[in-house]
Amino acid sequence: MTSKTITMTAVAALISAGAVSAQETLEMTSAFGKNLPILGTAATDFVDKINSISSEVEFEHFDPGELVPTLEALDAVSNGSVDAAFTTSGYWQGKITAASLFAAVPFGPEAGEFLAWMLYDDGHALMQRMYDENGYNVHVQPCGIIAPETSGWFKNEITSLEDLKGLNMRFFGLGAEVMQRLGVSTSLLAGGDIFPALERGAIDATEFSMPIIDARLGFYQIAKFNYFPGWHQPATMFELLVNKDRWDELDERSQNQIQIACLANITTNYAEGEAKNFDAMVENTEKNGVTIKSWTPEQLAVFESTWNEVAAELAAEDAYFKEVWDDLTEFRAGYKTWGDTIYLPRPRN
Repeated sequence: MTSKTITMTAVAALISAGAVSAQETLEMTSAFGKNLPILGTAATDFVDKINSISSEVEFEHFDPGELVPTLEALDAVSNGSVDAAFTTSGYWQGKITAASLFAAVPFGPEAGEFLAWMLYDDGHALMQRMYDENGYNVHVQPCGIIAPETSGWFKNEITSLEDLKGLNMRFFGLGAEVMQRLGVSTSLLAGGDIFPALERGAIDATEFSMPIIDARLGFYQIAKFNYFPGWHQPATMFELLVNKDRWDELDERSQNQIQIACLANITTNYAEGEAKNFDAMVENTEKNGVTIKSWTPEQLAVFESTWNEVAAELAAEDAYFKEVWDDLTEFRAGYKTWGDTIYLPRPRN
């Protein structure tokens, strides 16, 4: 028997004994096109990370609409028509009242505090319970985070909050509830649908993400006034959803590799956003004709008081929202001892 024959026989024996298994391939839809910096690269970077460290499981990336539209990803992963999705839970607010609390909270935690609650307190467990108790057959893993977004692009300057009344605006998550109380008609559009809606006048204003991302989508061509700070999204968490049946079929090593790749992805996703946006802000003003505006302290106070009213009403209406909101509020009260003491005040000269 030749050495080649011995080798082939040994491989065949290992396969028949289950020592060598076929690689699992999971098709993953993303909520954000791979052409988008930070949002889109978060999904492709995760795929690169997991595929580089695992020989047992591989992810295949698909842009929004290639498998399912962005806003249908949760249902698709749950019913198994798609294996996985890189997205954010704020897109499910219309289905689950508490969903946006795991995505972005108006006047809520910034990235470090949000991760602390999610990974070292009750956040992740409550997030999984939310999906379980609402009948969704998914495993969820925090898989990215970014610092604040801008709070809106407007065609006309907002001289007072009265100017918001009657506007049609694309708005995300719980902040949309605040804007509606202030007279804005809001709609949730996927990223690729926003510019056409602005162009044809279906919406008068929009928020979406960070300056470099919004610039890539061309909002500055139509809406020249960009408002800060991002009170509605002090940080935004992204999630990896995996069909629960597919997740349970994976061995423990593969599951751990996915979790590790997501934790690494949180780091690079956050760092990329911090690294690239100041140049985009300069380019927006110097080349794209954008006027950067800041809400006044008085205007921010109105946004915050309105949000507190919204949060109280949602907690009264929905028991699970209340449970999550109370848990986050309790954590934030404890964190305040640290957070209000340790950091230098902003802005710094």
